[in-house]
Amino acid sequence: MNVLVVEDNQSVTSMLEMFFSKEDIKGEFVHDGAEGYRRYQEGEWDLVILDWMLPGMDGVTICRKIREEGSQVPVIMLTAKDSESDQVLGLELGADDYVTKPFSPLALMARIRAVTRRYQGQGEKNSTGTHDEATSDFRISKETREVYLKGVPLTNLTPKEFELLYYLSQHPRQVFSREQLLERVWGYDFYGDERTVDVHIKRLRNKIGSKDKPYLHTVWGVGYKFDEAAAGDEV
Repeated sequence: MNVLVVEDNQSVTSMLEMFFSKEDIKGEFVHDGAEGYRRYQEGEWDLVILDWMLPGMDGVTICRKIREEGSQVPVIMLTAKDSESDQVLGLELGADDYVTKPFSPLALMARIRAVTRRYQGQGEKNSTGTHDEATSDFRISKETREVYLKGVPLTNLTPKEFELLYYLSQHPRQVFSREQLLERVWGYDFYGDERTVDVHIKRLRNKIGSKDKPYLHTVWGVGYKFDEAAAGDEV
């Protein structure tokens, strides 16, 4: 796995270098935001880890630029900012996950494995099917990571938005709690990050639905469900 880390704290990068070595991860470490963005453009990356506050160009700007270019590379934000609004901002700009400093390196490694697990071994699927999901309005290919809504391709979904839509569409009208979605889509146990799910649901609704037909519905006090038949006033 080839990981770009843009982080200006030397103690953090030294710690990550040690853990990457143990996990057989190839990491490139850049300490300036502008240089980090240039290296992102020049390389092929399985994951990008961005510090929020960086000299040259902040991590939020880098994340926004990556998504504006249409890249689906997984992005994890590292941030010393612990307010909900800051964390939500990072997610709304396209980050797949965030980790608040100070953090346990083991917890970060779990997040790294979770966000990259579904991008590895795509060619190793069994040959019994194409892993497509078809509904009345959607056609979703797990193999090619393509989504068609009423025959029109959706090209602006982030990796985690794709996985969330794919999972929910596989279980129409079934209600999932935020904890269940974190475990089954993000791939790690619930750590109190409910806003991660909420922000991704909100972004996904804006991209695939309308007020009259949002597709993703809130079941108050429980969680979320995918339902093509339900009207918008049930959201």
